Amino acid sequence: MTLKLSKDIKLIVSDFDGVFTDGSVYISEKNEVQKKLNFKDIMGVSMILKSGRNFAIISGEESNILNYFKDKFNIDEIHGGIRHKGIVLDEIMRKYDLKPSEVLYIGDDINDIAAMELVEFRIAPKNLNPVLTFKVQNLQITDATGGDGAIREIADTLVGMG
Repeated sequence: MTLKLSKDIKLIVSDFDGVFTDGSVYISEKNEVQKKLNFKDIMGVSMILKSGRNFAIISGEESNILNYFKDKFNIDEIHGGIRHKGIVLDEIMRKYDLKPSEVLYIGDDINDIAAMELVEFRIAPKNLNPVLTFKVQNLQITDATGGDGAIREIADTLVGMG
């Protein structure tokens, strides 16, 4: 499926688990949590930023992995441990004076619905919670799954638009 996006999008906001990851969690014998990321998606973030757009992450989980993105790409809007993602997204949109038509939100589960409802462009990876398909209007679904190129697919579309 070809994503229908706008060159006027200024900010891409993403959930983390289930979008950057496949939703799996690896727990070591020492109770250390690890998550697998795909460099296609990391490159996608780089492409989005180099295109002049901004990127933000709003995650329901606290994770040191979020600091990787903050440090690597100098992203200011990294929010972990968020239960009400819509409230945080609304604050970000107000802070940067962004209209719904200028923001794209990527999420995969029911805790992303409130944030999705605030923006015009709503995308979920192919392995989304199926509840989203009937709860979220105008939802677009990537061909790629979370953790395997969903962010890169969006980046390719946006960067191709200029």
